[in-house]
Amino acid sequence: MKTREKETARTLRRQGLSMNQIVQKTGFSKTSVSSWTRNIVLTDSQRKGISQRGRSRESIERRRLNRLSNAEKKRRSVIELAKRDFSKISQHELKLIGAMLYWGEGRKAGNWTASIANSDPKIIKIMMRFFREICLVPEDKFRAHIHTFEGAEIKKSIEYWSQVASIPKEQFYKTYIKPSKAGQQKRKTLPYGTLDVYVNDTKIFLTIKGWIEGVAETLLSSC
Repeated sequence: MKTREKETARTLRRQGLSMNQIVQKTGFSKTSVSSWTRNIVLTDSQRKGISQRGRSRESIERRRLNRLSNAEKKRRSVIELAKRDFSKISQHELKLIGAMLYWGEGRKAGNWTASIANSDPKIIKIMMRFFREICLVPEDKFRAHIHTFEGAEIKKSIEYWSQVASIPKEQFYKTYIKPSKAGQQKRKTLPYGTLDVYVNDTKIFLTIKGWIEGVAETLLSSC
């Protein structure tokens, strides 16, 4: 078997193929190909052809990377320009933002507890500002609940979300660990799991619900 593979590699080398081309064409290891063909002398034209192909590939790859870089710069410039539209957020705007985030992500039914769950720390931080500055939630009213997967580092997750939300670890419920065959992949994409923030206050829950309905009615009345 090895004799046949060796002869195949040598034949391809005599035809002027590079080591990498032989490896790609046959699936043989580069070490084996190098050993089998080391005493084959290429012609000047064959060496020139290999050199030109190599430079061509390098040139194509450089152009590809340049295109990607230029495209990313253009996308980034659009984003940076758009960011200038918001240099400061008023309290009224924070109320609107928080209500709309809650409308999309928060709990709308249940036991009259205001609650929002998310894996994005930015959303959690914005909602904590909304709860504290707009809803005036007392600090002892906050509760937090982490949902994660098998194999996750629970202590690190609690430490992480405690810092993100500025909620003391003593106010965290027992972490929920979801058994899953996809747990290893989830640990890569969601290393700290998802945080669910609770505010056990019926009036706050109903007030947020009222803001949401008010925004919807105001917008739809002009449609």
